[in-house]
Amino acid sequence: MKGIIMIIDGMGDRPLEELGNKTPLEAAKTPNMDLMAKLGVNGIMDPIKPGIRAGSDTAHLSILGYDPYTVYTGRGPFEAAGVGIDVMPGDIAFRCNFSTANEAGIITDRRAGRVRDGTDELANVLNSMKLDENVEVIFKESTGHRAVLVLRGENLSDQVSDADPKHDGEKFLKIFGLDGSPEADATAAILNKIVEKSYELLKDHPVNIKRVENGENPANIILPRGAGAVPEAEPFNDKYGLKSACIAETGLIQGIGKIAGMDIIEVEGATGGVDTNLDNIANSIIKTASLHYDFILINIDGADEAGHDGNLNEKLEFIEKVDEVVGRIMEIKDVYFILTADHSTPISIMDHTGDPVPLVINGPNLRVDHVNKFNERTTASGGLCRIRGSDIMNILMDLMNRSSKFGA
Repeated sequence: MKGIIMIIDGMGDRPLEELGNKTPLEAAKTPNMDLMAKLGVNGIMDPIKPGIRAGSDTAHLSILGYDPYTVYTGRGPFEAAGVGIDVMPGDIAFRCNFSTANEAGIITDRRAGRVRDGTDELANVLNSMKLDENVEVIFKESTGHRAVLVLRGENLSDQVSDADPKHDGEKFLKIFGLDGSPEADATAAILNKIVEKSYELLKDHPVNIKRVENGENPANIILPRGAGAVPEAEPFNDKYGLKSACIAETGLIQGIGKIAGMDIIEVEGATGGVDTNLDNIANSIIKTASLHYDFILINIDGADEAGHDGNLNEKLEFIEKVDEVVGRIMEIKDVYFILTADHSTPISIMDHTGDPVPLVINGPNLRVDHVNKFNERTTASGGLCRIRGSDIMNILMDLMNRSSKFGA
């Protein structure tokens, strides 16, 4: 028996007046998710704890059975691992955005128009950056506007603040040390220099000149955030005795899978946005499930992007498209299939919130409950009641008959 956890990133939401006080998931046409609810056992889940606004990284760690308060050092190391950088002990890794800044340093678009093309050329230029300090700059593009920065050298620290102001219309932030140590202060000074040099190197790059000519926002500055050192995590396969694979669109989730020791399955056309190739993702899931893997982690990201953008129509349409993928996965035999989200990204908030998310499990010999619709409210009355992300692997291992008895 195999286990599949499919996480629709940012799918949860809050009621909206324009939807008659329904959430996008309640308003969307999701016959396959609803069938899962009817055939399975349902509940709601707090990815970490009630009211905690989980990041995608900390939520996935919790769902996979790792304590995020112990394992999580920052987003950067996972992003770096996910895009193929071999991070070494002592390296400091950062998550970055390609963003748009004006001459005054005001960030006019934190995601540079959701830039898709040419970021590899921009990364090559940034990798040519030379600093007076004896520090190597390693920069790598990820999906879309996302990228990774790694600093390699002596006496560096991950105790530094972010450059990202979090909102458009504000100047990029000066980075500073957080713990008063000389290493943190020195690292902050290096990062401030890198941010300023990135604007100098990118503002007149041919990729950005072309973008401006086409009426698109230029990717003319990088904003580092999420500093962290490489965490120590017990390999997932050892932890649970399972052969595992990860199918994810973004470098962040691929990095979590990689650091956990999972096989990473690349999918052509998986962009991490609402324009992602869902057919290719579904085909990859079905093919991977036919192989020798016991467990597959799946992350699909478009609903989260739409939530951050406050784009209701895109979120509705994407949920309905994902429902078709769900229907195809339901055809896989001999599997316990868990469908959930890693957090809510409400249209009205345009950021993560601490609201619990819906969850359903399908598979043989379940105590099927009375729920017949899959959404934030109906699943709350299901047989799983309200659980935490850290409960999921325990439940799945028990269903797969892979658990050991606790006690006599």
